[in-house]
Amino acid sequence: MKICSMKVGGEQRLGVRIDDGIADITVLGFPSRMNDLIAGGGEMLERVSGCLKNADFPLINEQGTEFLPVTEPAKIICEGLNYKSHAEETNGTVPEHPVFFSKFGDSLNAHGAPAKLPPWLNRYDYEAELVIVIGKPAYNVSVEEAEDCIFGYTCGNDLSARDSQFLSSQWLSGKALPGFAPVGPYIATRDSFDPCAGNGLYCEVNGEVVQSGDTSDMIFTCIEAVSAASRFFPLSPGDLIFTGTPAGVIIGKPKDRRVWLKPGDIVKVRIDGIGELVTPLV
Repeated sequence: MKICSMKVGGEQRLGVRIDDGIADITVLGFPSRMNDLIAGGGEMLERVSGCLKNADFPLINEQGTEFLPVTEPAKIICEGLNYKSHAEETNGTVPEHPVFFSKFGDSLNAHGAPAKLPPWLNRYDYEAELVIVIGKPAYNVSVEEAEDCIFGYTCGNDLSARDSQFLSSQWLSGKALPGFAPVGPYIATRDSFDPCAGNGLYCEVNGEVVQSGDTSDMIFTCIEAVSAASRFFPLSPGDLIFTGTPAGVIIGKPKDRRVWLKPGDIVKVRIDGIGELVTPLV
């Protein structure tokens, strides 16, 4: 099942992607906020599935839909250097343990919404990423317990300002700018997406493919990431974990071939089995 958060007639709604468009499930009596749906667990998803089979519902055209960020996370956690090819292209050491940093709440951005590039910085880069959506409270959970704490997966773009990221050993200043965590438009529920199955992960800039990877190439799997993160950060339903990016980022290219992102560019992140996230830059 692929679920989205959207606005219809100025009101927040939840929708499910079906063959002919998006089914508005809020009008069927389901919550209007994704975090509330997630809190309902598997029983809630079973009810949604049953209603879609047996009830009449408004159908919305995907084109022109105003999408919202998929959840309202208390925490946005990111993994760095989690693809061997990316670690190698940036001359980084392949980590022995997951490397975590964070983004702020105002970094969150929706599919189709613009990301503003501050003019006082100029080395802007893309990072196509699979993002984990947490489904249950998780604090110091084992790897064996971690999968049950995942609600689903979505597309993300870890937009980065490289000229501020590397001012020190702490990456925060280059990662947590406003609007620099686009996610969406859909969450593929855990039962419908296997991150270890070799799903294609791509990034396009102005129609040119600049990243082409595979989610099975992660150094640390999604359940390992959830377990490791939960040792330090209590995770709540709706929290997001960005899981790293494959090779192909601008910072990994020779200096004479680096063409940094600029206003007017359109960045698309696509993951097989989930969908496509579009971010215009302004």
